Amino acid sequence: MTRILLFFLACFLLLSCSKGTPEQQAAHAAQKYYNCLADGYVEGFLEGKAGVADLPSAYCEQLLQAYKLYLADIQRKHQGLREVRISPNVGRRDSTLHLTHAFLLLCYADSTQEEITVPMVELDGEWRMK
Repeated sequence: MTRILLFFLACFLLLSCSKGTPEQQAAHAAQKYYNCLADGYVEGFLEGKAGVADLPSAYCEQLLQAYKLYLADIQRKHQGLREVRISPNVGRRDSTLHLTHAFLLLCYADSTQEEITVPMVELDGEWRMK
């Protein structure tokens, strides 16, 4: 009887330590990158883009400036980005494009919310924004 209980306990622990579905993994990665953006760390947001290492440095600088403008626009329109949550909507996999669409809720300081879709791709075991 003790062995059976230990077996079920071990199975439970293994299942509870799993990384989750690919959709959940992609959503958590997207949330991490958007939290960087919410914190004003635009470089961290840029690091979450797929293929960023292959981009010319001048283009990366332009992207960083665009992200800063986007944050300024959010500040002007919504008094800032308060929180980034994973939407209760389940992410969707697109096997033909090899993408997973993660759904996030952007919660603004003016109490409004916006649901966005973030296309994610898995590269070398890490999820990146497309």
